[in-house]
Amino acid sequence: METTTKHELILQYIEGLELGSRISVRKMAKNLEVSEGTAYRAIKEAENLGLVSTRERIGTVRVEKKLRQSIDNLTFSEVVNMVDGKVLGGASGLHKTLHKFVIGAMQQDAMMRYIAAGSLLIVGNRNKAHSCALEQGAGVLITGGFDTSEEVKRLADELELPIISSSYDTFTVASMINRAIYDRLIKKKIVLVEDILAAGANVYALKVSSTLKDWQRLLEETGHSRFPIVDEWNRVIGVVTSKDMVGAGPEQVVEKLMTRNPLTATPQTSVASAAHMMVWESIELLPVVDANRKLLGVLSRKDLLKAMQYVQKQQQNGETFEDLIWSGMEERRDEQGNLTFRGSVTPQMTNHLGTVSEGVLATLMTLAAYRIVQEHKKGDLVMDNMSTYFLKPVQIDSRIEIRPTIIEVSRKFGKIDVEIYHSGSLVSKAMLTAQVIDQG
Repeated sequence: METTTKHELILQYIEGLELGSRISVRKMAKNLEVSEGTAYRAIKEAENLGLVSTRERIGTVRVEKKLRQSIDNLTFSEVVNMVDGKVLGGASGLHKTLHKFVIGAMQQDAMMRYIAAGSLLIVGNRNKAHSCALEQGAGVLITGGFDTSEEVKRLADELELPIISSSYDTFTVASMINRAIYDRLIKKKIVLVEDILAAGANVYALKVSSTLKDWQRLLEETGHSRFPIVDEWNRVIGVVTSKDMVGAGPEQVVEKLMTRNPLTATPQTSVASAAHMMVWESIELLPVVDANRKLLGVLSRKDLLKAMQYVQKQQQNGETFEDLIWSGMEERRDEQGNLTFRGSVTPQMTNHLGTVSEGVLATLMTLAAYRIVQEHKKGDLVMDNMSTYFLKPVQIDSRIEIRPTIIEVSRKFGKIDVEIYHSGSLVSKAMLTAQVIDQG
């Protein structure tokens, strides 16, 4: 029977609290008869899990756990921190999310047509607009450092919708919030292990006292030959594979045969990092554990590669710096049929001297290497090492040509040479080595 620790009991207690409940380390320690240190660590873990949020002048509060699917939605609390805001009313609604923002630069009747529940109205000192927005289920952000009436503050408290004041102007505030939403769109496409771990799926594991017979039974039941080994508290302490079982007697216990202290992932590990770990260490099974090393599930190479292929097919919502740098590059073939890339040095690529940044050149060479390997062999690269040489400065608006050449690509390893030319002259060169994450 699985034993529940004090830490887990506290987390269960926090999860059972009503939304908006305030949480005190001292009070919780007294109620649950645990030390304040244990209570504090559990509250911090609950914060990492999204169960509670710590806010200035309020304390730690039980909040609604946000799903990763809603990562692109900001909370009002985040907006307060972002714009150095002051909460004038409706503090109990700071945990709520906003789906869009509306700039109140029009007549009130026209403005109200754009405001819906879950919106944020960005407006100046127009008290009537403040109250109308709150009545329609929207939060309010007052720019220019203005205050609002006591009546509006009472309404905000009653409806649990925040009304925030910021000293910044409307344009600055809108730019800040737009940037934050854009960043979340980029984060949304980064797939984590928790996104591909099947919820509610059976997790097959062996105990330290399990024998070869138990392993064979699970093999027949699941078709898998690799299993994590857990102790009496369901903590992962080892992994056993078919190679380990060769020559073992039917009553031989797996504790003597397993690989101890195996590599593990957490739900917050990125799929790319997990895949690199499996390739680098040549392992076929990666146990997924929580903060207490308790087993949550397992991932195979097949699971990870399937997820990575899915990510590549998704439409991109937000562009990273890499995407922006590479977007101006045009793919071509030279007379020999070799793949080359051509483009111009844009103002964003330059440094304070007006020449192209060395970091941008390194990024261009890396992306060109990835592209040529993908053409030669289906798979992704994870960089191991890169030696770069910057031979000549390249000015703004210059046309450049990138010529990548594969030196060697095996099942797990790649070596690529990349050169950048301007007006027929070599300006930069790199030698890259990388791990290949094979996609079959």
